Amino acid sequence: MNSAEVLARQVMHRIDELSAISETPGILTRRYLTAEHRRANELVGHWMSGAGMDTWQDAAGNIIGRYDSAQGNAPALIIGSHLDTVVNAGKFDGMLGVLCGVACVQALFQTGRRLTYPIEVIGFADEEGVRFGTTYLGSRAVTGQLDPSLFEQTDAAGISFRQALIDFGLEADQIGQAARHADDVLAFLELHIEQGPVLEALGRPAGAVTAINGQTRLSVTITGEAGHAGTVPMGLRRDALAVAAEGVLAVERECDGNDDVVGTVGILRVTPGAINVIPGEVTFTVDIRGKDDVDRRNVVAEVSRAVREAAEQRNCFVQISVLHEAVSAPCAERMIKIIERAIATVGFEPCRMPSGAGHDAAAMAELCNVGMIFLRSERGISHNPAERTSEEDVTAGINIMMKVLDEMEGY
Repeated sequence: MNSAEVLARQVMHRIDELSAISETPGILTRRYLTAEHRRANELVGHWMSGAGMDTWQDAAGNIIGRYDSAQGNAPALIIGSHLDTVVNAGKFDGMLGVLCGVACVQALFQTGRRLTYPIEVIGFADEEGVRFGTTYLGSRAVTGQLDPSLFEQTDAAGISFRQALIDFGLEADQIGQAARHADDVLAFLELHIEQGPVLEALGRPAGAVTAINGQTRLSVTITGEAGHAGTVPMGLRRDALAVAAEGVLAVERECDGNDDVVGTVGILRVTPGAINVIPGEVTFTVDIRGKDDVDRRNVVAEVSRAVREAAEQRNCFVQISVLHEAVSAPCAERMIKIIERAIATVGFEPCRMPSGAGHDAAAMAELCNVGMIFLRSERGISHNPAERTSEEDVTAGINIMMKVLDEMEGY
């Protein structure tokens, strides 16, 4: 085996080891600022140290390894992705990008090679937003764009973000120390599984990402009136679930009419939730994404209008809150071209593709130029225990990243 194949095999073993760190044995779930987060940081930090990096945890809980350059304090190339997961997750999402970054530095360290720029590998602490309902908490801390109002956001157990930081041994008032200055950063590079079927359909292991789609997340609460299922006439009901159903269908209808926008209702809670009681209150989430921010916002406005009209028709009240808003984030053309040349040098036909999923690169684009490499996902499956990228494709990814590192010498 060549060196990239050896490193890819090591990455696959490490993914198995890292995925065993979970809140529930056998079901991968790892949330921000938990005991499992701490253990994952410790393990990845150990691997970073073994690859010749100076390692630390920052004020937001991100784990960072730095491999210094041959030329003093030049701006650093940051390579990163996330270590948190969704509930019942796949083991490649986020983790693969961190571990491939460590593998590339390990290859340099083993040969005693230093580049003209430092490399930092970051395992971001929270990209998925599972615990506090808002994404990119780790990477937004690095860009200095973390909204202080988020410290009062609570998780399902009622624990605030502020308190969770304290419990983890961190302080909300010090989280600004995680922020970087643009002058200290050369660029940001993220390798990630595609999480979709395009590369597999094309028969290619890798692609160059052009942009990360914008995203809006809403929480919608419909308040009607609970009543007896057998005694309240249909025309006199204030059925909150009937309004919510109109909202769900509005998401499908508005997105189905726009090829560049997708929408999902992922959570729906009905109260009181009894078979013989008219629903008095319903809360549901809406996730709308698109590459064009104007189109996405128009769809959000139409869905909101449809929900309000349905509530008015049924004499219900509606409250719509924005949980998360992210504009589309283009990758730097220069980085796209570097990645394309790297893919071609390794022996594959390059292709460009947008990302429908959100990534830490979207947050990092507020700080510096970003580039993303997508690796093929088997059957396009992600956010699912069946998620997988082959060892062969991981080998290709490491080879591509190493070529990118070579090209970044003249960036």
